[in-house]
Amino acid sequence: MLVTLGMCKRKMSGVVRAATRAARLFGRAEDGTLVIFALMLFVLMTMMGGLAIDLMKYEQTRTTLQNTLDRSTLAAASLTQKLDPKSVVNDYVAKAGMSEFLTGVEIVEGLNFRQVIAKATADAEPYFLHMVGIEELNAKGVSGAEQRISNVEIVLVLDVSGSMQGAKLTNLKAAASEFVQTLMANDLDDRFSVAIVPYNAQVNLGATLRSKYNATFVHGVTNIDCLEVPSGAYSTIGMSRTLAMPMSAFADPISNTTRNTTYVAATSTHGSTGATMIANEAFCRNTVANIVRLPSNNVTVLRAQINALVADGNTSIMLGMKWATALIEPGARGMFNELITQGAIPAKYSGRPFDWSDQEAMKVIVLMTDGEHVAHPLTNDPYKTGTAPIWRSTGDGNYSILHTTRPAPNQHWVPHLGTWQATAWNSGSGVVQQTWQSVWSAQRQTWVAWQLYARALGTTDATRNTSYTNTMNLFRSNNASAGTMNAQLQQSCTLAKTNGVIVYGIAFEAPTNGAAQISACASSSSHYFNATGLQITTAFRAIASNISQLRLTQ
Repeated sequence: MLVTLGMCKRKMSGVVRAATRAARLFGRAEDGTLVIFALMLFVLMTMMGGLAIDLMKYEQTRTTLQNTLDRSTLAAASLTQKLDPKSVVNDYVAKAGMSEFLTGVEIVEGLNFRQVIAKATADAEPYFLHMVGIEELNAKGVSGAEQRISNVEIVLVLDVSGSMQGAKLTNLKAAASEFVQTLMANDLDDRFSVAIVPYNAQVNLGATLRSKYNATFVHGVTNIDCLEVPSGAYSTIGMSRTLAMPMSAFADPISNTTRNTTYVAATSTHGSTGATMIANEAFCRNTVANIVRLPSNNVTVLRAQINALVADGNTSIMLGMKWATALIEPGARGMFNELITQGAIPAKYSGRPFDWSDQEAMKVIVLMTDGEHVAHPLTNDPYKTGTAPIWRSTGDGNYSILHTTRPAPNQHWVPHLGTWQATAWNSGSGVVQQTWQSVWSAQRQTWVAWQLYARALGTTDATRNTSYTNTMNLFRSNNASAGTMNAQLQQSCTLAKTNGVIVYGIAFEAPTNGAAQISACASSSSHYFNATGLQITTAFRAIASNISQLRLTQ
C-alpha cells in the first residue's frame, strides 16, 4: 500500500510540471497578439475621447451661436426700438465675435408688426474627427422673433372748410370711404376702431359727446355743439372733462350790412346790405352731417358719415387735431364706458382707449387739410346766452331796444321808425323780449350793432361809426392768430408722437404754409403725403396698405 501511494505522488508531480511548461509555451506564443490588441484598444479609446471633446466643442459653439441669435432677434423685433432691425442683429452678432458665421437676416414688417429671422452656420473645427474622415462639424442656428399688435385705434381728421367744396370734397369722400372699406375687410376679430373728426372753423361734437364735457354758456340751439378750447388745453394731450369750455354761439359775426342813416328791414337778405343771419357764415354750423363720429367699425355707418360731409367755413386744423388726441388718449376711457352704456359706442370697445404702454395696441391719426389756419372772430361770452335788451313784435316782426342810458321815459329805440318811445314796439299782436341766442339766430351782428346801437346812440357819422365799432367789440373778438394756431397744432402733434401715436399727414392741394404744418405734424417724411386731385386716393391707399395686409393675432 505504501509503495502504491508513493508512485501516485510521483505521477501527479509530473503532470503538474507538464501543465506548467505547456502554459509557459502558450504565453510566449500569444505575446505579439496581446500587444496589437492593446494598441487597438488604446486607439479606440483615444478616438472615443476625442469624439467626446469635439462634440462638446460643437455643442458649446452651437449654444453660443443660438443664444446670440435669440437675443439679437428679440431685440430687433421690438416695435419700441427705432433702429434698423437688420443693423441690430448684426451688432449683437458682431459683439459676440460671430459676424463671420451670420448667413442671413430676414425682416418682414408692417404698420403693427415686425418679424425678424436670423440664420448662421459656424464650423466647430474638430480636433479628432478628421481621423475618421470628418473635416468639418458645422453648428447651425436659426432664430425668429415677432412682435405683433392686435388692436388698432384710428382717428380720421378731415378738413370740411369752404375751400373743399366741389371736386376736392368728392375726391376726399371716395378716398376716405375706400380707406374704411379696406381696413374693415381685414378686421375679422373686431380689432379696429375708426373715429371721424370733421373740422372747419370749429369741431361740432354732437350733443352726446358735448354733454360729457363741462360746457358753459349753453345756448340750446339744436345741432350747435362746438366748444371753444382754451389755449392752455393744448399743453396736455387729453381733454379735461372738468375744464370749463364755452359753447360757440350760432351767430353770423362777419357779414356786412348797410351802414348809413337809412333803415334796413330786419328781414332783408340783399347781400352786403342785408340783415338776416346767414347760416353759412356761422363758425359752428347747424348740421348733423359734420358732427364727430365716435369709434366704430361699422362700414355702412362710417361710409355714410363720410359721404354726407358738407364743406363750408374757415380752417382750424389745430381744433381737429386736438379733439383727435382727446379721443385716443387713455384718460378718455371712463367717458367711453359711459358712452358704451348709452349705446353710443359698441360694447366690444370696452377698455378703449388703450394705455400708451399697451404693446398690443396701436394708435393712428390721419390728419388731412387743403388749407391753412385762418383767424376768425368769436362771439364774446356775455352775448351768447341770456336775456337781451331787445324786443320783437309778434305782428310785423320789427325790433326795438331799451337803452337805459337815455333819459326816461323814452328809452326804447324803434329803428324802423327812427324814433324813441316809452315802451317796446308792439304792432298790435304782442311783443316778446329776446334772448341773445334768438337774436343771433335771426340777425347779423353787424345789423344789430348798426341799427339798434349806432343809429340810436350816434348823432353824426363819426359818433355812429364809433358806437358801431365799440358795439362790435362787445359782441365779438378774434380768436388766436394764425401763428398761434400753428403753434397749438404742433403742440398737439408733438404730444401725440411722444406718446407713440403714429401721425399721417395729407396736404391736399394745400398752400405752402398749410403743407408745412402738416409735414411737421407727421411722424416722419414717409408719413407725409402732398396730394393733388385723385392722388388723395393714392395717399389713403398707402396708409391703409400696411394695415390691410396684416393677419391680426392674439
